[in-house]
Amino acid sequence: MRTILQSRSFDYDDAGRGETSPFRQTKDATKANTGRIWGSLLLTAVFAGGVLGQTATQGAGTTMIATHKRAVAATPESVKANAQASGPAPALSFNSAQGPGAGPIGPGPGCDVFPAPANIGTKVSLSYFGPPPSTDNPSLVGPEQLLKSGTIDAASGTITLPLYLGYIKSTKKNVWYILTDVDDSGVAAELGLNYSAKLTFAANGARTANFDKNNNLAFDAGTVDFRPIRKIVPGPAGAEFPPVSAQPGSIGDKDYSPLVRILNDGGTIYNASIIAFGTKASEINFPYGNVDYSKVHDQVVAIDPVNMTVTLNLINGFSFGRPVWYLSMDASIPLAAAIEHNTFAPKQAVLPLGNDDSFSSPIERIFIATNGVEADSCDNPKRQGLSADLADGYRPNNTLGGIPTLALDYSPIWDANLYTWTPDAISHDYQEQLREEFHILTLVQDGLLTGPGGQPFGSAGFSINCPIAIRLD
Repeated sequence: MRTILQSRSFDYDDAGRGETSPFRQTKDATKANTGRIWGSLLLTAVFAGGVLGQTATQGAGTTMIATHKRAVAATPESVKANAQASGPAPALSFNSAQGPGAGPIGPGPGCDVFPAPANIGTKVSLSYFGPPPSTDNPSLVGPEQLLKSGTIDAASGTITLPLYLGYIKSTKKNVWYILTDVDDSGVAAELGLNYSAKLTFAANGARTANFDKNNNLAFDAGTVDFRPIRKIVPGPAGAEFPPVSAQPGSIGDKDYSPLVRILNDGGTIYNASIIAFGTKASEINFPYGNVDYSKVHDQVVAIDPVNMTVTLNLINGFSFGRPVWYLSMDASIPLAAAIEHNTFAPKQAVLPLGNDDSFSSPIERIFIATNGVEADSCDNPKRQGLSADLADGYRPNNTLGGIPTLALDYSPIWDANLYTWTPDAISHDYQEQLREEFHILTLVQDGLLTGPGGQPFGSAGFSINCPIAIRLD
């Protein structure tokens, strides 16, 4: 059975305050003019199962729209007011702008992987379809939310997660962080996190912490400076990657890794990316957006330290042919951090790469095109790759390896395997959007893909911290 998706209008309280979620973002004028904004699609199984929001109070407004068209997300009055107060909208330039950049709902099929409703091509409405098979077995056709601790807003492509507060033991400076993954299956189930057995092998690349007498985390080391301004200068047209220059918008010190090993908890390892550092709650109180990115992570859409929630952008990708949304939080080299709008985490570079799925491997592979199709930008359903990303500002549609429910080898630390279409493959018009790991490996074996610059294919020598949020089918 095809994935069951239903088009809905909806309002729900994302922070338990009884008001419409303010985090659906205003679409820029370019998108509006295309008339192809995709959104307002809620996932039947997710709502039916009640897994959207262990931190939020759900409203009742989930009326089905009896149409096959993708509905346009309405802009809340609070966001409109903030936009008017901020003055004219800046020019469209995701590659140089601070902040999260484009979300997963683009203006065309090349920038939006959300599956179509199941009744396309039939004579019946969606009400005739039963729930998706994933409601019976999570490994079957979805949708299936994986990071269950958060509330996903399918109209804006964001997730609202619990915000946690700890401190550096020596200086008492505040550490604001999130939790997304853990190497203990019981804890993962209890807290709604992703379980990753591979994180057990990541101790060398983790900072350390202990629970204090109040069960707050006291971190031994690891700080992040959010003051830098993210800057990217793409290469020439048609070869935008690698960029001429790149600077990430947040930089960790030599001891910073998103991973933390809790010493007085048996050494459990969590994925705990820092969202803000050394700030008071009043300095990062942006519950309705208009975030100050000199104080918080670039992927933050809104942050509410009063209700202890943070809303983050989600990103398109694929795993074994299935579309997914994930977070991008940290990278082990500055170039990747700048492109990904995330934090440069030097200690993450300690983790060994190139040994995918072997004993003691803490990583899983992510496959990233350098020179995929970029002509016509988001209108092209074949669009993919870093040059496309740097040319139009939308995400590169990366292909991930194993994720929960599809495989046992998931890790949020992804070993970047960059691939390049050969001149021969391009001349024969073989380029396409690649969505499945073994399809990519087969094309490498057949000589149609290589590493960048014709080098052998394999690990590019850096990793990205990308926790999975939801499998869309």
